[in-house]
Amino acid sequence: MTKPRTWKQSAIALGIAGLLGFTVAKFNGHLFPQAQATTPVAAATAPTAPIVPVVQGNLPNFSDIVQRNGPAVVNISVTGQVKTAQQQRGGPQIDPNDPFYEFFRRFGIPGAPQGGAAQPTHALGSGFIISADGIVLTNAHVVADASEVTVKLTDKREFVAKVLGFDKDTDIAVLKINAANLPTVKLGDPANSRVGDWVLAIGSPFGFENSVTAGIISAKSRSLPDGGYTPFIQTDAPINPGNSGGPLFNLNGEVIGINAQIYSRSGGFQGLSFSIPIDIAKNVEQQIVAHGKVTRGRLGVTIQDVNQSLAQSFGLKAPNGALVSGVEPDSAGAKAGLKSGDIILKLNDQPIISSSDLPPRIANITPGNNAKLEIWRDGKTQTLNAKITEAKGEKVAAADKTPDHGRLGLAVRPLSKDEQQESGIASGLVVEQASGPAAAAGIEPGDVVLAINGTPVTSAEQLKAFMAKAGDHVALLVQRGDAKIFVPINLG
Repeated sequence: MTKPRTWKQSAIALGIAGLLGFTVAKFNGHLFPQAQATTPVAAATAPTAPIVPVVQGNLPNFSDIVQRNGPAVVNISVTGQVKTAQQQRGGPQIDPNDPFYEFFRRFGIPGAPQGGAAQPTHALGSGFIISADGIVLTNAHVVADASEVTVKLTDKREFVAKVLGFDKDTDIAVLKINAANLPTVKLGDPANSRVGDWVLAIGSPFGFENSVTAGIISAKSRSLPDGGYTPFIQTDAPINPGNSGGPLFNLNGEVIGINAQIYSRSGGFQGLSFSIPIDIAKNVEQQIVAHGKVTRGRLGVTIQDVNQSLAQSFGLKAPNGALVSGVEPDSAGAKAGLKSGDIILKLNDQPIISSSDLPPRIANITPGNNAKLEIWRDGKTQTLNAKITEAKGEKVAAADKTPDHGRLGLAVRPLSKDEQQESGIASGLVVEQASGPAAAAGIEPGDVVLAINGTPVTSAEQLKAFMAKAGDHVALLVQRGDAKIFVPINLG
């Protein structure tokens, strides 16, 4: 229950919990030496001969892929809110000891420059349509803080999208637009792609819609520091800001990845782009559409890569597998009998080549199901069975479950008798949640709405009925602590 707000109420601290139940120990550094071009010098006595390039085949023709799939790639624009500086220099000053200081700091002084007010921000990204009834995939970081998401098609139609949900762990978001018979892309299998294969990206870099770039797959199953358990596809296809959320195609015209990140020291493309495999994105989309959240399996172990020295130390012929360096008490791994020093070689009969292979495979196992682990212990292989548990914490998709707060964007309830006695307020509505126009005007949970346009309000139904007849502007009389003030709200 949200209590009426007082001046001494402390700020809310936000924390981010651990995500997967895996801790991957990394000890390898990254070195990017500057490339130096050298020109070979021919021996003075050697005769020169023309260099004839070896052509093994024709270069790929990307135009058919673009023509077929371009209409299913969309431009995404988002609108959000950001706080500006709290008070413009030279504006009216309020004594910090004044009882109205905190209230005016939050709401601003009538007639004064509105420092600290929420200002609209805009951002661009890309996405693609995977079903004819309007399901769109993009990156979570494109839409996570958006108050409105607009999807623009190549035929210039625009739709306000509903965010069905997003999953920050995989950086996948699922949108829905109200349309039918839309062009769609075909999804492929990233497992069938190989390093060196040609790939094609379509997106909106820097807002240039449906721009096409091409390159090759540079590496697979690439682990990134902030990538959770996603085995990224690395490419050298030019990806820039605005490409985020766009598709990565193979030469069959199938989407095998979602462009998500670049490695850059300048902010622009420098030859290192990373895409989320489409099978991971599809799994997230199916769970969000069906359940509104993402459920993942958890083993509860700390793992690290096996290098040549470790392989020799443990008597392994090849440096493969995931070395268990720690096991959480009462976890699925502990109950299965895993110990520190075990090396997991296979999961459900599938080889674990690198430690980064294990987390996404465990995550894809439905909690409650068994996982067969082939391990290396004491110089020989053993088989263990683990009953996978559910990963908790920030593991669910941030689905769009915001209640309908009406035009104001407020969820309210009447004051209780205890609150009336404690605050000295005879009647009013306690703000439980604030969004939309009310939040932009500075209304916060814990504030008490006393009246609207001078008319006292005592119930949510009364407030809703009044708003049904209101114009584009209303004024709420709000009390916070002992201070009262009319707060103008723009509904237009």
